[in-house]
Amino acid sequence: MSSVQSKLTQTQAQLAQGKQVINASDAPNQAANIQRLKSILNRQDSYQSSLNTVKSRLESEDATLQSVSNLLVRAKEVSVQGANDTLSASDRKVLGTEMQALRDQLMSLANTKDSNGNYLFSGSRVKQAPFVESANGSPIYMGDQTRMNVRVGEERSIPINRTGTDAFVPVTRADNNNRDSGVGFFQVFDDLIAGLNGSKGNDIRRGIGELDTLKEGVSLVQAQIGTNLNVVDQQTSVVEDTTLNLKTTLSSIEDLDYASAITKMNQQMLSLEAAQSSFAKISQLNLFNYIK
Repeated sequence: MSSVQSKLTQTQAQLAQGKQVINASDAPNQAANIQRLKSILNRQDSYQSSLNTVKSRLESEDATLQSVSNLLVRAKEVSVQGANDTLSASDRKVLGTEMQALRDQLMSLANTKDSNGNYLFSGSRVKQAPFVESANGSPIYMGDQTRMNVRVGEERSIPINRTGTDAFVPVTRADNNNRDSGVGFFQVFDDLIAGLNGSKGNDIRRGIGELDTLKEGVSLVQAQIGTNLNVVDQQTSVVEDTTLNLKTTLSSIEDLDYASAITKMNQQMLSLEAAQSSFAKISQLNLFNYIK
């Protein structure tokens, strides 16, 4: 009767919690498998969270660089107009004013932050504004060249940050001695603005060609972001499928079959009632009944 009571109590506890295993000691191997599956599921949740973060950041980068691309198109139009020999010096200064406004807008975009308040284009120095105005000259890149990766699968990692020099690529310019030197993204604009304000045709025409190079650099980065977004979507599908399979497996070894459990409980209750009835009758017998 005690054994039947114990089994009935266990079945009732299973029904109350909807689980096959209440205590690990009841089924050690099954309990170990349940814990292992839950651990793997937790990792999948972590991967999904990382994928969401990466996707949000990539989308922010893409939207920002699309705005940069649009401004570069307008800058090219202004430069071509400024190269027209029929314009007067005062006309070019007006264009120089518009070019300055475009340059300032680009500077603001280069220092864009994400939803967490981190700068998009400063490498790993996410709290440092990537481009800072200098006292004597064009803005200076204050970020670093570090690329950080985040794990999004058992064997998969994806870059989560981008450097300013990757997004706002410098150009190569030959000096008066035909020696190549690197010229920063915003230096190109500052030289072009100076060319418009000073009606320097050669500087304006050089700036037009360099704007094309800047636009190509931004377009290349946008293509890379698009590729990374595709990878994120693909990996998200992998994580979702893995999670679904794991949950199905976990449910099969952890969740209770209520129909079977209820049938089992009813049988145990009948057995207990029969045992109690027998015990009551037996406990009333005395030695005289046995002899008789």
